[in-house]
Amino acid sequence: MARANRLANETSPYLLQHAHNPVDWYPWGEEAFARARAEAKPVLLSIGYSACHWCHVMERESFENPQIASLMNERFVNIKVDREERPDVDDVYMRAVQLMTGRGGWPLTVFLTPDGRPFHGGTYFPPVDRHGMPGFPHVLEVISRAFHDQPENVAKAVSQLVAGVQRSEEAAAADVAPDPTLPRQAAEGLLRHVDTRHGGLGGAPKFPHTRAFQLLLRQWHATRRQDLLDAVSLTCRRMADGGIYDQIGGGFHRYSVDSRWLVPHFEKMLYDNAEIPRLFLELFQATGDPAHRRVVEETLDYLLREMRHPEGGFYSATDADSEGEEGKFFVWTPAEVAAVVEPRDVDLVCRYWDISDEGNFEGKNIAHVTLSVEQVAKLFRRSPDDAAAALAEARRRLFEARSHRVPPACDDKILTSWNALLIATLAEAGRVLDEPRYVAAAAAAADFLWNGVRTADRLLHSWAKGRARQIAFLDDHAFFASALIDLYEATGDGRHLERARELAQALETWFHDAAGGGYFYTAHDAETLIVRSKSGADGSIPSGSAVAALVLLRLHAITGEEGLRSRAEEVLRLYQGAAAENPFGYPTWLEALERWAEGATEVVVVGASDSPETRALWRAVAARGIPHRTLVHVEPGASEVPAVARDRPAIEGRATAYVCRNFTCSRPVHTPEELRGLLE
Repeated sequence: MARANRLANETSPYLLQHAHNPVDWYPWGEEAFARARAEAKPVLLSIGYSACHWCHVMERESFENPQIASLMNERFVNIKVDREERPDVDDVYMRAVQLMTGRGGWPLTVFLTPDGRPFHGGTYFPPVDRHGMPGFPHVLEVISRAFHDQPENVAKAVSQLVAGVQRSEEAAAADVAPDPTLPRQAAEGLLRHVDTRHGGLGGAPKFPHTRAFQLLLRQWHATRRQDLLDAVSLTCRRMADGGIYDQIGGGFHRYSVDSRWLVPHFEKMLYDNAEIPRLFLELFQATGDPAHRRVVEETLDYLLREMRHPEGGFYSATDADSEGEEGKFFVWTPAEVAAVVEPRDVDLVCRYWDISDEGNFEGKNIAHVTLSVEQVAKLFRRSPDDAAAALAEARRRLFEARSHRVPPACDDKILTSWNALLIATLAEAGRVLDEPRYVAAAAAAADFLWNGVRTADRLLHSWAKGRARQIAFLDDHAFFASALIDLYEATGDGRHLERARELAQALETWFHDAAGGGYFYTAHDAETLIVRSKSGADGSIPSGSAVAALVLLRLHAITGEEGLRSRAEEVLRLYQGAAAENPFGYPTWLEALERWAEGATEVVVVGASDSPETRALWRAVAARGIPHRTLVHVEPGASEVPAVARDRPAIEGRATAYVCRNFTCSRPVHTPEELRGLLE
């Protein structure tokens, strides 16, 4: 093994993976740029993440190659960045590469001047010329010569790229009120792109696009149009049956390379497994279909079992590869099934999960569902109950057998933003499904972030190896505040609400753009990059700006503080033009627009939390999906009551519920039946 480079002192699992490369890697920081200036060398910036398959490929082919590493060390100062640890750096240079090449992705390879400005870049480069792509050594030679011999061309490229990246950040607030019809228009546009055979949007590759389908589901609530619900149901059903879903262990892989959801990129990301169950949960509320509930529970149970740190936080990802092969941990042969499943069940199990001698993935098989339980039972002349029991037992045995394989590596750093997405879903799942263990896990993770991923007065972005680091970004604050409101609604514990309000104040203090409106991605005292991002568009995770607007509107509904609504409207005005032009990229912003335009459905229950009557009222609320709801629980005689619940007493000492919309409240009710009637 090569001697360790500077990355050996880092905590990021991705950076530590590269700590013994023969490349003289630097972590992002002034030391690297100071050396580049002193030696008049260009900077080679490589950005990736631990679960990225092609990042591993480029490492094996180039960064572990002594000849290529020697060329890198001779001609460049080399910086390695974990995109999950420094999303601000990744965002800026990804935009530059997209401007240069029309596409982006990881590994991201960017060539910079010694002052950090980009002049060339791309993604994966092979070690030799291949498939129309230049070999990495050739690229290194050409870029090095251009930097030294053609400074005027480099300066021109720098000027154009930096100006382009800066232009991409320009957004002007609309001078008219936000258009409340945009969500309906967006839903109509999205419907036209739904794959009516396999679900999802468009063809291959196919991503879950969770927030887009949540938009369709909210519009179904508003209109009761069956085609909207059908699109969501088809997509969730096909995803749950596909190879993108881990049929044996639960949880979702990142995306499918085909249009049928069969062959995934096998990494499992925390943000996907936080967001997708929320969609299934909302669909379960809409349809009552227990299959959707099962996916929620299996996914969350996978996270609690395999991705949870003993102190309560959740790890970031698991790799696509194990033992150097993509997907090896997850695939099966008929012989492997026969070795562990009851002999009488082998054919049934293989038929149900499409495990054949021919294979559906590189000679082996990704388990996916091709027949319903009823169909496979009929095919093998078994009762549906008998077939279901056989499949459940087979799944248990296959999981046990798989647990003895070499598992994919786990990226064990804990990110505030991604954890917050999961806290929100755990809290909501616990409330809706009446599963206290999910609420308890959400509360424990929230306490871990609040107590362990902060300095005395500042939230931090990541935690690994016992160390928290990096001043938190906009989405850390916004997602965590949103999760704490969900936790407040699930528990009635005012501590969560107060923490959410504190984070909302931090948005104002550290991120608000007093000149242009809205919120910057980085704090006012954060490191200065070539551009300061401020975006309302969703990416692989929701927009921090859009979630911030939702947080402010939710807090306004609870507290009545008018300034919160005004600040949210500022965000809506800022991105209205961009969202109208490309609604597909702005589903979370559209959710905020809906809440702003429609107002909240406020449900206040006054009653002792341990009372059966109070719990019965909350179960009636949980059974029904209520877009843009505000849920407040008040103990009788409480000294501090949120504004929305003032003057809402318990009548005659009984647990009492109120439902309010548009400043008008229902009569107080006491029974679940009466409450369900009001929620209709």
